[in-house]
Parts: sequence; structure tokens; C-alpha cells
Amino acid sequence: MKRFIPLFFLAAFLVYAVVACKSSPVPTATELPPPEIPTTSPPTAPPSPTPEPPSPTPELPTATPVPEVPAIEPLPPEPQKVEFHASDGQTLQGTYYPAAVNPAPMVVLMHWAPGDQSDWVEIAYWLQNRGLGGQTEPAEPWLDPSWFPPIPPGWVEQSFAVFTFTFRDCEGGCQAFNQEGWLLDAQAAMEVAQGLDGVDPQRLVALGASIGADGAPDGCYWLNDEYENSCLGALSLSPGDYLTVPYVDAVSELGGEEPPKPDWCLYAEGDGDSARACQSASGDHYRTIQYAGSLHGMMLIQPEVEPNVPPLVLDFLEMVFDLG
Repeated sequence: MKRFIPLFFLAAFLVYAVVACKSSPVPTATELPPPEIPTTSPPTAPPSPTPEPPSPTPELPTATPVPEVPAIEPLPPEPQKVEFHASDGQTLQGTYYPAAVNPAPMVVLMHWAPGDQSDWVEIAYWLQNRGLGGQTEPAEPWLDPSWFPPIPPGWVEQSFAVFTFTFRDCEGGCQAFNQEGWLLDAQAAMEVAQGLDGVDPQRLVALGASIGADGAPDGCYWLNDEYENSCLGALSLSPGDYLTVPYVDAVSELGGEEPPKPDWCLYAEGDGDSARACQSASGDHYRTIQYAGSLHGMMLIQPEVEPNVPPLVLDFLEMVFDLG
């Protein structure tokens, strides 16, 4: 009986608890008022600095325009008479054949003892290349331009300035030998030719026959002593130590310059003085061309003489003036 009662009370308590749970409402959670949003404004960001106006873009310096060099008009083609003086005061007569370009390379032609500057007239016209040739009575082969080769059309310059002159006491042929005077004449002619209007003063060459064959290298190296690297070389037809400077010394002077200057020597094996002079010289920039027989000076300029002199002249000019 004692065990029953506690079980009875336990059961009654459980029934009461169940009924109580069903009849009592479950309290709801108290609704909290919405959280109060603080009215304090967030810190104001510092005002953006007023942007400075952009710096102006610096103007880059523009390249200085290269002024257009106006083309220099060539001189008229007609030959001009030139009177000049040697250093001892001797008056000399020369002729200037202006080129078709300006400034132009200059070729100074020096005559032989049996003649004067008129022996070069047709060769001067040929090198000038301005249509004036063929006006001379062709009494000699070097006065007949019909067999001269044309100036190569591919050359940078196709027209040369030319200067000829007559050595003292040689009008119509030299009356007597004047070696000291002729040396002064050759020097004066080179200086005058360099200063002529329309001439490039740094591009001269000298060609000569006989006495002029010595005068050409003599005048060339002398000009370079006075005006550095003005004369670019010399070509000689039959030199023979006819002036006061031995030919071998003139060749040595040219070859010893910086840069070295070439000298070509054309001679006939039977022409005693010329053969000795040409064979006496040597050097890396020296060339000899030997012919059979004993022809001298201008007599080498004939269509039957091989190799022809005019093409050799062109070869020489192409080399020294770099015309290719």
C-alpha cells in the first residue's frame, strides 16, 4: 500500500501538469522598440582640394628648317679670256671653259713646247661637254673630236670646267727654254684656275704634255702646299724633267700627301728623256702606260695609237673625282 500512494500521486501530478500546459498561453517575447538610429551625421570628408589648372604643355622646340640652297646657275658656255700673272710679275694669257654645273670640278691643261694653249681647244670643248666642239680646223688628230669618246652619261658630273694657258714666250710655239719661268707659270695657272667663278676649289686635276707633263705634277703639289688637298692628281704625257723639279720628286711629293694623290705617266719606249723620267718614279698611287715607238707629247693623242689617250683621260677623271 505504501508503494501505491506515491505512484498515485505521481500520476496525478503528471496529469495536472499536462492540463496546465495546454491551458496556459505561451508568453510571447516582449517586442523591443526598434533601435534608435543615432542622428549624429558621419564626419564630413574634407573638401577636395580645388584642382590646379593643368600646366600648359611645353612647346617642343621645332627643328630649325634647313634653308633651301638655291641652285647656282652655271656660267654661259662660251670660253672666257683670262689674263693673269706669275709670281715674278710675268703676264700670261689663259682661257676658261665654264662647266654646265656650278661649282664644277676643274681640269687644267698644260701644252707642249712645239705649241701653245690652242692645241687643247677641242679637248677642252670635249671635257666641257656643252656642245661647242668641232669648230676647229682639224689639222691635227687632237683637234678632231670626231673620234673622242662621249662623256659617260651615268657620271655624277658630265661637264668639267677647263682652264688652258700659254707658257711665257710660247705663243705659236716656245722660242726658247725657260725652265724656271715655266715652273712659275704652272704654279700661277693652278692658283688662278682654283679661284675662277663656278669652280669647286677642292677638286682640281692637272694634265699636260711634254713641258706641260712636268708642269702638271709640279703645279699640283705646289697648289696643295698653298691650299691643302685642292689638287687631286696629275696625268702626264711624256715628261722629261723639263722644268727645274725632277719628275720623280714631283711624283714623290704627290704620293706622300695625305691622302696620297695619283700620278699617271704615258710615254713611248723610244722617247729617251720621257722613258727615263717615267721609269724613274714609283709608288702605290703611280701608274705608267708604255707605248711602242718614239711618239712624244701631243703626238700620243691619235686614233691609231693604242691605248687611245682620251679614254685613259676619262678613266683618270673617274678615279680622282669619284664619278662612277
